Amino acid sequence: MWKPELLAPAKNLERLKVAVKYGANAVYVGGQKYGLRARADNFTDAEIQEAVRFAHSNDAKVYLTLNAFLHDDDFAGLEDFCHFLESIELDAVIVSDLGVLRRVRQCCNLDIHLSTQASCLNRYAAQLWKAQGVKRLIVGRELSVAESGHIREQATIDVEMFVHGAMCMSYSGHCTISNFTAGRDSNRGGCSQSCRFSYQLEQGQPASLPTAKSMRAKAENASVTPFMSSKDLSGLEQIGLFFQHRICSLKIEGRMKSSFYVATTCKIYRRLIDAYAAGEWDDSLLQDAQEELLAIPHRDYFSGSLEQPAGPDSVYSQSQGNNTGTRKYLGIVLDTTPDRIVVRLTAPLSVGDHIEIVPFAKAPISWKVDKLFSVRKEPLTSIRQDGVVCLPRTEKLQCVDKLNVVRAQP
Repeated sequence: MWKPELLAPAKNLERLKVAVKYGANAVYVGGQKYGLRARADNFTDAEIQEAVRFAHSNDAKVYLTLNAFLHDDDFAGLEDFCHFLESIELDAVIVSDLGVLRRVRQCCNLDIHLSTQASCLNRYAAQLWKAQGVKRLIVGRELSVAESGHIREQATIDVEMFVHGAMCMSYSGHCTISNFTAGRDSNRGGCSQSCRFSYQLEQGQPASLPTAKSMRAKAENASVTPFMSSKDLSGLEQIGLFFQHRICSLKIEGRMKSSFYVATTCKIYRRLIDAYAAGEWDDSLLQDAQEELLAIPHRDYFSGSLEQPAGPDSVYSQSQGNNTGTRKYLGIVLDTTPDRIVVRLTAPLSVGDHIEIVPFAKAPISWKVDKLFSVRKEPLTSIRQDGVVCLPRTEKLQCVDKLNVVRAQP
């Protein structure tokens, strides 16, 4: 049965490999220039080449963001960069700006995907973009699955939609708050996520800019609130609709997120997509997936505009609490040998702690840490955050593999 592509974000090379291993069919990344995530690690040219090599060797694709809205001076080097991307057989570039689209078409034969930033919301715009050489539309987040399916059918072009992750309160991501609050252009890669801050609202007065004092007061003063912040998108319940309307790619948001986030979301959506295609979908599967999504840090989930336009209930309220997740991210498996598992930690770990190691496809493995030792085989009782530690590889841990994530049990 036909299945939509699962498309995952990658801040760096490690997260790209995690995404692919946990089930992504494709990964989107950013280079050092021309994208909308200037604060991400972003990929050097050598890393992009390695990403493409790794993905292709695992039957996955790599798309690269060229989705910033550029000024004239920003175009320097774009043609050479496109020639490089074409030479390493990158699968597609993601473009918003008409000027960038024109330059890419003039200088190379790379496939072009239209970014959601371009706000393609109807079949007539879709037909125009198709005529300009666009191969796939990442439609505006304001559209429902049914509307997007209609555009796909009428314009006979592939359509990609966001299925999970943080939502932007501005129209298709066209926000300029950071320009004024932080002097950083959101539409050229500098978004500081000012919409996530808490603001003080006073009758007859403009909203005041967030300060260290206001950030400290937000827990004490109900009038200090992140009123421009949206809940997080979750499209678990709409998987059947994506199949019904032949949406070619389901996109997870989060190029700034951790390997834990990437692994968890990819594994969950991979399982649901495969189950639906195999006719094995049921309510218990959906419920398990919803519970598993609570493991990662998130704002309250909602379905965005996937079925009907988002309303007032889509706004995230500080009173709803900051959901840090039901599982704490502990680290990632760097390597395995017949007798040990090497883990890089993102949090402290001690003998006696209860942990879970998450294989790529199987259920998480619960484990009580009874031994720890260094890479030099020195016994340890604990190790600090950012350290590298070894676990003995027992029979129960034989299926653990490189790039498996490790998390704390609740």
